[in-house]
Amino acid sequence: MSQDFQARLSLSREQLDRDAIARQNPELLNELLAGEGTRILLIRKGRAAIAENALLFFAAADIAPTATTVYLGRDLEDQAPYVVAFVDDDDALAGAPQSLTDEQWEDLRVIGTSLSDRDSGLFTQALALYQWHASHLHSPKTGAPSVPATAGWVRKSTADNSEQFPRTDPAVIVLVTDDQDRVLLGNNAMWEKNRYSLLAGFVEPGESLEAAVIREVFEESGLRVEKPVYLGSQPWPFPASIMLGFEARLAPGQHPENHQADGEEILSLRWFTRDELKASLDDIMLPGRVSIARALIEHWLGEALDQDAGWTGRK
Repeated sequence: MSQDFQARLSLSREQLDRDAIARQNPELLNELLAGEGTRILLIRKGRAAIAENALLFFAAADIAPTATTVYLGRDLEDQAPYVVAFVDDDDALAGAPQSLTDEQWEDLRVIGTSLSDRDSGLFTQALALYQWHASHLHSPKTGAPSVPATAGWVRKSTADNSEQFPRTDPAVIVLVTDDQDRVLLGNNAMWEKNRYSLLAGFVEPGESLEAAVIREVFEESGLRVEKPVYLGSQPWPFPASIMLGFEARLAPGQHPENHQADGEEILSLRWFTRDELKASLDDIMLPGRVSIARALIEHWLGEALDQDAGWTGRK
């Protein structure tokens, strides 16, 4: 991954020692919650408590004992420990957090580019673990309820102690170019009609990343590409993905205009030169700055784009 491209990936930043060995201590969370130096961040309904573009940290007394907590690791600079508490239930909050306004609970897709390296990494990691805990309340083996263990990094079945571990789903996202170095963008069926992004899809079992690139582009556009080149990756915890960025050229014999959107995921496709893309910013919406799609497009373009048409959803 080039330093230039890496610098564009807002959610790939970290300033944390994940300190995985410490998770094996069964009393770790109790010890940390009893300690004065522990920094506790809050996740509520997928959003973090934020003020002035920085995470807010709280004390153990601000959180009910019933709240699920996870050890995130230690600060690389001062070694302070970080813990996240999931507080969806208002009864899980006490003291200062009860006075937080709705506007202080921020969405990572909105605030991610404004956070520091430390806070971006903490929020991204905490949200991924929140999503995993929320969707794995029962054992897939026994169907019995599962409970957190190993400082929040494992869930155990209450029936047989079988373990589940956090999972990440790999997805490829592809900047496709033709022999004129134009970029191919598509409109997804779930978006506004004028929103365009790169082609992307999940890696299937038993499939290499490169094979997934070729298959996904063909399935969504009817075009064959060759020689995919990996550029970098970014976690995308909505709910549990890692986006693997590639660029690929049309294969010999593929006419650029012979594309055909699949009609299910992708409704339309357009080629853009660099000048055409910059001239279209008043007419089309591109991915938000927090996404790897935007980073790939700007990497190809060679400059940042002056558009903030990304995710702006509120609760």
